[in-house]
Amino acid sequence: MISKPKFKIGRRLGAGVYDKCQTPKFSASSGKFAGHGARRPKALSEYGAQLIEKQKVRFSYGITERQLSNYVKKASHIKGAGTAEKFFEDLETRLDNVVYRMGLAPSRRAARQMVSHGHFIVNVHKVTIPSYEVKVEDIIKIREGSKIKKIFDNLTERLKDYNSPSWVSFDITKMEGKILTKPKNTETFLDLNAVLEFYSR
Repeated sequence: MISKPKFKIGRRLGAGVYDKCQTPKFSASSGKFAGHGARRPKALSEYGAQLIEKQKVRFSYGITERQLSNYVKKASHIKGAGTAEKFFEDLETRLDNVVYRMGLAPSRRAARQMVSHGHFIVNVHKVTIPSYEVKVEDIIKIREGSKIKKIFDNLTERLKDYNSPSWVSFDITKMEGKILTKPKNTETFLDLNAVLEFYSR
């Protein structure tokens, strides 16, 4: 069940912000609210549209305003067409997001908790920092003592029909995943250029 604050954020920013909003039930309930005396929304200014895109990114990845600002600053060192790609790459290569992309957690929030609780090893070291940046060829393993935890119950069954992005893989027999290449932006829900423009003001 989605909480009221998340429901409101999902209605304001779009269903793609939270995994639990990406359901027909949410769409139907949003439609009901829209039909009950709702005023026609005003046309957004350029600033307003950019602000919404910024909030989409922040809530989607579950990061703070400061973290988002830092990712933008880091990406902005690359001038030209590669800025948005670098921005996306830095967001996607957070360890919590990688755990989520591998299908090991039902949401980024759950993945963040799993990382914080020390359930994963990157290469040979246990990492408990959700924002830890993974790199190509890095190996992400479920810690030996964590394999029996309830959160990993029925993992084989859960991953059977899961299609991970092409830049990561997970071998269920070894209980470990690998970063195959740099992530490419396929998120049509997010307008990263608008976020970059917001911070360039």
